[in-house]
Amino acid sequence: MAAGRSRRTALAALALGVSVAHLWLVDQHLPARLGEGASDNPVRRFDVSFVRELEATQPPAGPPLRAAARPAGAPRPAASAAQAEGARAPPRERAPELPPLPVAQPSLQPLEQAAPKVDVQPPDAVAESLPAGPTPLPTTTPTPTPTPASFEWPPSTRLSYTLTGDFRGPVQGQARVEWLRSGSRYQVHLDLSVGPSFAPLISRRITSEGDITAEGLQPRRYDEETKVALREARRLTIWLDPDRVRLPGGAEWPRPPGVQDSASQFVQMTWLFTTQPQRLQPGQTVQLPLALPRRLEPWLYDVQETATLDTPAGRIDTVHVKPRREGRAGDLTAEFWVAPSLQYLPVRILIRQDAQSYVDLLIERLPQQAERGR
Repeated sequence: MAAGRSRRTALAALALGVSVAHLWLVDQHLPARLGEGASDNPVRRFDVSFVRELEATQPPAGPPLRAAARPAGAPRPAASAAQAEGARAPPRERAPELPPLPVAQPSLQPLEQAAPKVDVQPPDAVAESLPAGPTPLPTTTPTPTPTPASFEWPPSTRLSYTLTGDFRGPVQGQARVEWLRSGSRYQVHLDLSVGPSFAPLISRRITSEGDITAEGLQPRRYDEETKVALREARRLTIWLDPDRVRLPGGAEWPRPPGVQDSASQFVQMTWLFTTQPQRLQPGQTVQLPLALPRRLEPWLYDVQETATLDTPAGRIDTVHVKPRREGRAGDLTAEFWVAPSLQYLPVRILIRQDAQSYVDLLIERLPQQAERGR
């Protein structure tokens, strides 16, 4: 008996020690990468009631999805991580990179910090004022196909995910994404927590707020708050004004057409794939200017292979969308698997901080939605 109690005490002490070590590592490494500065008053969340589950439906008519072509003589790829491990961990083998497409990857330049007032110029003048060398942001962004008259923005929607991953050791938790509407205004909320839901060790809340327009989403504000147990919350805010983007560190950039933030990009791509389903064919590329906490730059996403994911909500056919390059130090990169039968919503999201640290979100139930028009 005494030996059993001793073993249980030792196991409890070991578990406590591991938890303390995780907290210390997070305290040392994570907050420094998640932003600096404090946001203003937090965004007031729209009041929405979710009353029904979204049922899978046949996506709008468009070119049939096809798997990515495999070069002649190439070995057949192994089963995807989604199939082999239930989509709970990222693939260990990197898929072959797609050949570069003839799309310029411009380098944006911040506005002059020493100027007492930002002098906003027309897009052409801004492009001409950029220094020679790096390719300037194109002055004419490809105009998306006009939104069909029959298109209707989805009602407010909640997606719930299980969270697994690795941050100096395995982690588990939960996550939730909410798309909320109020007239022509929108909010996107992404909440992640590591550890038990009643007492998480780490939690992060990301919020995007802005307008719904004929060209998709037009973000106005992006908030990010990170809490680590035993430490004060860390907050940052990105302001997306009509003519400029203001980053947390004080840098200001001319606002490019179609700019998105880390949260709004998922819904913007949902709108894009719904209105232009041909863009979801493997081999296609989507370019979005992204406002990140430390920089503003264009990101390229490659549409890759189709995959059927085994999820707690059932087997779901998806298309894999992945950023073409790795993020720089301090950036979070996200690849995702969208489901055409579920209004092109992401049913799996893989977020990486670096080569070793990631969280993997897998949908745990069918999306919940409000009444139409809400």
